[in-house]
Amino acid sequence: MTVKRSALKQQLLEQARKRTTPRVANNTVASANGQGANEQRPVPERFTRFDAQPGYQQIAMMRQAADQLGLVDPFFKVHEGTAGATSVINGQTCINFASYNYLGFSGDPRINQAACDAVARYGTSVSASRVVSGERPIHQELEQALAKAYDVEDAVVFVSGHATNVSTLGYLLGPKDLVLHDEYIHNSSLVGAQLSGAKRMSFSHNDPAALEALLARHRHQFERVLVVIEGLYSMDGDIPDLPLFIELKQRFQTWLMVDEAHSFGVMGETGLGLREYFDLDPRDVDIWMGTMSKAMAGCGGYIAGSKPLVATLRYLAPGFLYSVGMPAQVAAPSLAALQLMQQEPERVQRLHAISRYFLEQATARGLDTGKSIGAAVVPVIIGSSAAAARLSHGLLEQHINVQPILHPAVPEKSARLRFFLSCDHTQAHVDQTLDALAALI
Repeated sequence: MTVKRSALKQQLLEQARKRTTPRVANNTVASANGQGANEQRPVPERFTRFDAQPGYQQIAMMRQAADQLGLVDPFFKVHEGTAGATSVINGQTCINFASYNYLGFSGDPRINQAACDAVARYGTSVSASRVVSGERPIHQELEQALAKAYDVEDAVVFVSGHATNVSTLGYLLGPKDLVLHDEYIHNSSLVGAQLSGAKRMSFSHNDPAALEALLARHRHQFERVLVVIEGLYSMDGDIPDLPLFIELKQRFQTWLMVDEAHSFGVMGETGLGLREYFDLDPRDVDIWMGTMSKAMAGCGGYIAGSKPLVATLRYLAPGFLYSVGMPAQVAAPSLAALQLMQQEPERVQRLHAISRYFLEQATARGLDTGKSIGAAVVPVIIGSSAAAARLSHGLLEQHINVQPILHPAVPEKSARLRFFLSCDHTQAHVDQTLDALAALI
């Protein structure tokens, strides 16, 4: 019996050795001595060096081209304090048109105090997924406030706005489903659709007729169909005709998702977004999505809608289930901003007024503002990436900060300067900026 056990033990050890011995497959060559021994082929450097990867090669080529054209890298500028209507860059106070601080809440003493109070009570991290032991009262208060703002049953917050779309689309849909989206939709929705395995098709920007044609042709081929649009497009500053999209989603029995990253806090008399702007029943949209890094002075994203939708995401969406809960000092400022937004509607009114003024004055100077409606986002289309980069640098030399949007983010002919307005911008800020821009062009 002892001999049998010893033999069995030896056999198991030998099998274990075989499993742990590295195997080289499909990359061996016969040795030079012809004995048939195998040796590992060298792997080409393009598969092992980061500086040989396509992404880095593209960055290197762009930098080389910029150097040859005498352009300064317009990205990763360091803001040395709060970025609002003005900001300190390189020790100089600049008029700032490159931040999403639409209602001026980031840096507001009351918002700062809410963050300080929260961190004093709950610490700097909730130290776990909310499902496990990361749940705090501030999470529930924020979600209830968001649901109330949208007049829907429930809401759930994620620690990242990008992850909100990725995880929501990635979980809700599958290979038998279809995602139809505006061609200018956020990258996060594209990634979420790809992750889901669903079929994905785009339709022409803000074109309900193009969507209708796709639905008529393809709806019957799929189980669930999700239409994804934005409330305010951050490249062009225009909005969708939401009632028309709702009519299509009802007729073809699809879900409709509206990404309000830039429209909540901006659109509507009191900033409650597209549903207030169009005065429609919020339940006509199945999934309301937004981010808290713009008007709400925080960070992260949210989904608002029916209780079954929110419960599904809370318990099953990977980006929520397996992620640490939002830090209390991040949730508290957004909750405070939501409350103050309703108490101080004049902030939204100031934002509307200064945005319209910027659009009117830019148009009067012959600048191409595309399809912008003049609500927080106004592009000035230049038509050349090199020219847009030069203009951005020229304005910064005059203490005016605005980011260029270059190819491939937009088509080369649509390269632009993108201006984000804040309720704290003044007409003097706008006049000085547009005069400087017109002189440079």
